[in-house]
Formats: sequence, structure tokens, C-alpha cells
Amino acid sequence: MGYGERMQPSRPDDVEAFESNRPALLALTYRMLGDLSRAEDAVQEGWVRWQSRHVDVETPKAFLVTTVTRLCLDELGSARARHEESRSDRLPEPIDLSESGMGIGRLETHDEISMAFLVLLQRLTPAERAVLLLHDVFDMGHAEIGTVLGKSEAACRQLLSRARQSVAADRRVFETSPEEHRRLLMAFVEASTGGNPEQLLEVLAEDAVLVADGGPTGGQFGRLRNIGHPVTGREQIAALIKAFAREQLSVRATLQERVLNGQPAFVAFRDGLAVAAVLISAADGKIRRVFVQIDPERLRHVGPAS
Repeated sequence: MGYGERMQPSRPDDVEAFESNRPALLALTYRMLGDLSRAEDAVQEGWVRWQSRHVDVETPKAFLVTTVTRLCLDELGSARARHEESRSDRLPEPIDLSESGMGIGRLETHDEISMAFLVLLQRLTPAERAVLLLHDVFDMGHAEIGTVLGKSEAACRQLLSRARQSVAADRRVFETSPEEHRRLLMAFVEASTGGNPEQLLEVLAEDAVLVADGGPTGGQFGRLRNIGHPVTGREQIAALIKAFAREQLSVRATLQERVLNGQPAFVAFRDGLAVAAVLISAADGKIRRVFVQIDPERLRHVGPAS
């Protein structure tokens, strides 16, 4: 038995033990899966298994983290999840932390749950993702992680090393202050909606990348159809964003500033419903990544129009 389990003569207050860990569990599962609804399902299944266990547990958090991590790994290993994550234009689901309903926002700094960080995690294998989160965010040791994943300490160290190498080049985006992030976002939106291509080019890095997620079947925004692949280069991005801005006017959508994944973002609403969300990541005074979510199924947690 692990984590101090013993045959249980009497059970402590299960609800209190679970609810005190629910925000951390939801934060972990959301980052693992990039989808809040599936993350909530994993946490709910964790509650079912917590209730139905046949042993007492001295360390509830370790038991629960182990349970939901394994559930996430099983989910990521499914054929449906592998197919979805193989799409080069797939983006994690953006969320308004104040609307998430389970206190996830209490635990997070702006970079730990940012879209940029989630996209970096999505590049990793499920095992690398789990090791990086459990070690660097949840402060678990390699022996503990090995128990969770069913791997040796040496294997976990290798997974962590590979994961860190994979994300190292883009980690500098987390050094941008919230104020600088918002300044660049505002300049980007003003240039996009004001028809000022020169200003748009000024705020984009030369090798900037735009990812627009139209969903697995290909979505569209007005006449602007799913791109299907990342767009690289500020000139190419500027041309696409100008078309996006024209569509925003043609479909009579209104732009509103929001805080999504802990950072400033803009959401286009039509008839009170979110039809597009625009998020960025920045470094060295330039926008490095533009994330555009236009899949209606993945815009359910951005909050209502105000």
C-alpha cells in the first residue's frame, strides 16, 4: 500500500478532505488535458474513487493527485485524445478563472495557467507533461512521481529533463510583466481594428506565430474559415488579422477585454455569445504568439458578454 494506506476501521470527513484539495486537482487536470469540462470529469471521477476506497489514507492529497493524474494519462492515451492533440492548430480551452466555479484561480499565478504555458505543455508527451507539473508545480519528488506513474526515479528524471528541454526556448515569455503584456495586447487590437498595418508590424516579432483553432471539423468566423495550420511571420499574420478584423465588423460582433487564463485577452461576442477569443504571449517587447480560438465548443468558459 502507498501513501500511508492502512485498512480503514473508520473514515474521516471525506468531503472536507476532498474539497480542500479540489482546486489543486482541477488546476492539475485542466493543465494536463487543456479542457475544463474533461478536467472536471476527471476530478469528479477522483471523488468517486475517493469515496469508494477500501483503505484509510494518511495523506489525502497524495492519494487524490495520484488518482486524477492516472485518470488524465488514461484519457490522453485514448484514440480520440491522440487524434485531437495531433492537430497542429489545436489550442487548449480558454477560461475565465473567475467563472470556473471551483476556486482554480486562487492557486494560480498568471504564468502557471496561461495559454502560452498550456500550449507548451501540449507539445509534451503525457508522461513528460505529468512529470513537469508534478515536480515543478506541485513540488513532488522523483520517488513520489515514480509511484504515480509506475516508473523508476531514473526514468522520471529523464522525463523531466526532456520536458524542460522542450519548453526551455519559449520560457522567456513568462518574464514579461502583466503591464507589458496588456500594453502589447492593446496595441495589437488597436492596430488590428484601426486598419494600421504599420503599427501591427511594429508590435509583432518577425518570427511570430499565429495559431487559430476552428475545431476538429473546421470552424469559421464570418467568411474567415479555419486555417488548419499555424501561420508564421509577421507580414502573414498581419494580413490574416486584418481579414479577421473586417469579419468582426461584417458579422456585427463586439470586442470586449477579458482576463482569460489569468492574462488580458479580447473576446468577440455576437448576440451575447462568444464567437472568438484572442490571446497573446510576448517577450522582449514583442508579441511572439497569437492564439485565436473560434471553435464554439471551446469558448464555453470565457464568461458572458457584459
